[in-house]
Amino acid sequence: MQGLRLESPQSIEALLRNQRAQPESRLKVIEPGSFLTLHYRLARAEGTAIIDTFDDKPATLSLGTGVLAPAIEARLVGLAEGARARFDLAAGEAFGERNPDLLQRVKRSLLTELGDTDETHAVGDVLQFPTPDGQGAYAGVVREVGDDWLLFDFNHPLAGLPLTFEVQVIGVL
Repeated sequence: MQGLRLESPQSIEALLRNQRAQPESRLKVIEPGSFLTLHYRLARAEGTAIIDTFDDKPATLSLGTGVLAPAIEARLVGLAEGARARFDLAAGEAFGERNPDLLQRVKRSLLTELGDTDETHAVGDVLQFPTPDGQGAYAGVVREVGDDWLLFDFNHPLAGLPLTFEVQVIGVL
């Protein structure tokens, strides 16, 4: 309070009441559940970008809704508006380790039952499968093609990979 002269203790109390009534001028900090506007880049450890919004419109999202992996969200908590940060994520930290049990052979006859009429699947093709309750879908990548079966990989495509996440926080609500 340099340069401020107060005449009485009542003046100090009035000043403090007035300061408390003023809107916060501090930068907002990311908390669980925050609504964010940000630029971000998710890249493989060697630098190949997977998603990059820095040269386009920023992303808007709410933490806790599944848009970002929980490990990435955890790194964002505590960052303030205007912050720019880079995080290295160890192999498997962001999208889990690769699970060999998620490699499954599926008979072509089952694919036909599920409505797939394409007979010419190739390695690398991605097919959508209904969840058991029929309310959603999940993807599998063809890894091998047999005479009457296909080997699908249901792991997340980034499972088991070391990644880099770079972020610039634009706004926090």
